[in-house]
Amino acid sequence: MSRIGKQQLTIPAGTDVTMTAGVITVKGPKGTLTRTMKDDVAITINGTEITFLPKKDDPFSRALWGTYASHVKNMIEGVNTPFSKKLILEGVGFKIDVKGSNIEMALGFSHPVIVAIPEGLTVTTEKGSATIVGIDKELVGEFTASVRALKKPEPYKGKGFRYEGEVIRRKQGKKTA
Repeated sequence: MSRIGKQQLTIPAGTDVTMTAGVITVKGPKGTLTRTMKDDVAITINGTEITFLPKKDDPFSRALWGTYASHVKNMIEGVNTPFSKKLILEGVGFKIDVKGSNIEMALGFSHPVIVAIPEGLTVTTEKGSATIVGIDKELVGEFTASVRALKKPEPYKGKGFRYEGEVIRRKQGKKTA
């Protein structure tokens, strides 16, 4: 039984949730999000309450039960208060800067690394850090992880991208005799 799926979601004031033909749409003050849902879970919208119930008693439907509840909860939360993730870039000569709709980075390679910012996200950079903000939690996390994967933190000096609050376990390095 899904603990998350059993919970009723409340729709805050100023947010509109509609379900038509397997597509759920959430409109709020910050924007609109839509997502296609499979027919294995019954989603019922009664005024300001949303309930979820699996239509069959098979493992796939039970798995989707909590997943869909989490997706809708994140959509409602995102259109009211955007999600943000912060990356910190450490290393001598490493730079990150936003130019138009691209991020330009100097990551110790022989060439600058240029990444396009997806539509729906805003990226702000300060010295040695970048903040990614957007209403879609999945898109924010996916883009942040793809930028971090360009230069993961190495364990000897900690150079590379790390999330804010992430602790990099350091190795000792060479010992001199």
